[in-house]
Amino acid sequence: MVHMTSRVLTIGFDLDMTLIDSRPGIHACYQALSTRTGTYIDADLTITRLGPPLAEELVNWFPAEEVEAVADLYREMYPTHAIAPTPAMAGAREAIAAVRETGGRAIVVTAKYEPNAKLHLSHLGIEPDAVIGGLWAEGKAEALREYDAGVYVGDHTGDVRGARAANALSVAVATGPCDADELREAGADVVLTDLTEFPSWLAGHTKAPL
Repeated sequence: MVHMTSRVLTIGFDLDMTLIDSRPGIHACYQALSTRTGTYIDADLTITRLGPPLAEELVNWFPAEEVEAVADLYREMYPTHAIAPTPAMAGAREAIAAVRETGGRAIVVTAKYEPNAKLHLSHLGIEPDAVIGGLWAEGKAEALREYDAGVYVGDHTGDVRGARAANALSVAVATGPCDADELREAGADVVLTDLTEFPSWLAGHTKAPL
């Protein structure tokens, strides 16, 4: 008789620059927002620092008292401008599939507005077991603990901090604004070049003694 382990391995993934290359869509949305509001926004610059919450970027271009209203406008405009131009990152679909092949669950935990995060994944045909939005850095630990995630995969030092706060293994991919050295210095347990390396890493991880 085969005894199954009672604990299903749950792996969390970040969204922007981990599962999706959101630069083209966010660039287009910022350009549209600039036109709509009449406020200059350097869209080329904004996409070099993706990861933190929207308000942290908008405060560079709008008075603090306007940020909340502008953020609402951006999120409202986002589906029209940002979903279609945004491709999956190399290896994204295969990474989710690899988790499933181990019998595990794949969840997405992102700072992005949750309805827009779900639109991206639906458009690309990527179907995680759960999508939790609106969480950044250490705040991501809230969802990681709720879903009992043992691993969190992300591209930003904030993702590393979130994993560590949840006592999850931090797997970092050097596909976003933070390079491999920054990710290591932040405390990532594993640093991969991109998600194409994830399935083979996972295969080794699931065979390793607990």
